Parts: sequence; structure tokens; C-alpha cells
Amino acid sequence: MFKQILVPTDGSNLSLKAVKTAVDLAAAVRASVIGVHILPATTYDFIGDIVSTRLLTAGEARARELKAGKTVFRNFAKYADEARVKFAGKCMTSDDVYATIIAAAKKNRCDLIVMASHGRRGLSGLLLGSETHKVLTHSKVPVLVCR
Repeated sequence: MFKQILVPTDGSNLSLKAVKTAVDLAAAVRASVIGVHILPATTYDFIGDIVSTRLLTAGEARARELKAGKTVFRNFAKYADEARVKFAGKCMTSDDVYATIIAAAKKNRCDLIVMASHGRRGLSGLLLGSETHKVLTHSKVPVLVCR
């Protein structure tokens, strides 16, 4: 059935639900799980009323990835370990989140993406956009959405 499951996570309680779902499914079908956490490549500096943006240097991005990975993947690794599921966590830097998720699934030969959705509807969903919706629309890999 499934051999490699990709789980994008931001460390929130909602994404933790997707993590638990993916780990439980992986344990049931003897699959492995890859967690991805995507950090923005652009920083925003506020100086009074002025907002400036700048791209991170490669060194800055890598330092942030390492720090975030330790925090975000702590519970993920714990759940996977308890379920005896092989787990790998990867942090990436990108401002194009949905495309990075799809690329990570392709690169790691994942056959399922499990991700959370806030379930925003109407104008709120339209204005905020939904990375989950974009992944559903553009991914050739099946997507399981947890709410």
C-alpha cells in the first residue's frame, strides 16, 4: 500500500493531529514517515512604521533550519519511536510552501502526503489562501487532509 509518507508540519497543535494520523497509518501499513518543516526565505524587519524585507543568507537559513528542526520534530520523533515507525525530519527554507511540499514528496518518492487543514471557508479561505488546498490541486501524489 503506502511505503513512504510525507507530513508537512509547522509544529502547531493542528499539524500534530496530522503527525499522529500519519504515524498511526505508517505503523499499520509498515511505512516510513518523513516530516518536513518549511521556513520562509524572506525576513521582515520592522523599524517604526517602516517594513523592510530581505532574503536570508544561506548560513542564516541553515542556522534557522537546525534550530527549528530540533523543536518541531521533537514530538514527531517521539510518536514515531513509540509506534516503531522509521522517521526522518527535514527543514527547508522557501517562500513557495506548497511547491516545496510537492517537490519534497517527489524527491523522497513518497506515495502519500498527510497534512492538516484549518478548514477556512468563504472569504477568509480565499484571502488567506491555503497551502493544503494548493497541494491538493497540484499534487500528483494522493493527499490525506486532517481537520
